[in-house]
Amino acid sequence: MDLFEAIKGRRSCRNFSPDPVPEDDLGKILEAGTWAPSPLNAQPWEFIAISSKGVKEKIFSEAERCRQWAIEKTGWKWLGKYQLDFLKTAPMIIAVIGDPEKSGVDMFQEEGRMGYQHACAAAVQNIHLAAYALGYATLWFTLFDKKVMREILGVPQEKVPLALICLGKAGSEMPPVSRKDMARNIRYIR
Repeated sequence: MDLFEAIKGRRSCRNFSPDPVPEDDLGKILEAGTWAPSPLNAQPWEFIAISSKGVKEKIFSEAERCRQWAIEKTGWKWLGKYQLDFLKTAPMIIAVIGDPEKSGVDMFQEEGRMGYQHACAAAVQNIHLAAYALGYATLWFTLFDKKVMREILGVPQEKVPLALICLGKAGSEMPPVSRKDMARNIRYIR
């Protein structure tokens, strides 16, 4: 598959079919995540592949709690319509866990350890693109409290749950999405 086709064709999916993700495909998708760039080649990620119905139910409950909190905190009415059932129906959820100790020189700079987060985001993108190339749909999900997610997934205190990636075959066709005119977001310094 052409890389640019994958970049433009990938969509966020909220309706998954119940078909499981074969181990072979899951392995390829997770391996793609490990090929992401990282500061000092520290590879600060760990991946947890979750298919347990009970664990997905706990993730859903935590996300629902956070959704209710966000509605109250932000006043965003659209959040009231945002359903989270895909967290229970996605055949697989990949948790991306970051290790702040595996950051770059940024750990000595004013803003602190951020390189590990950027590397994990690159791993997330690789996972999305690999999944799409293999015919799967994904969703990048972050509506959870990190402390609670650590408990649900058994993640040590010194590591950070950064993202959940819902993975599976799409249950319906996903409509195309638009993008802002790129000239609005690009500036050249020559």
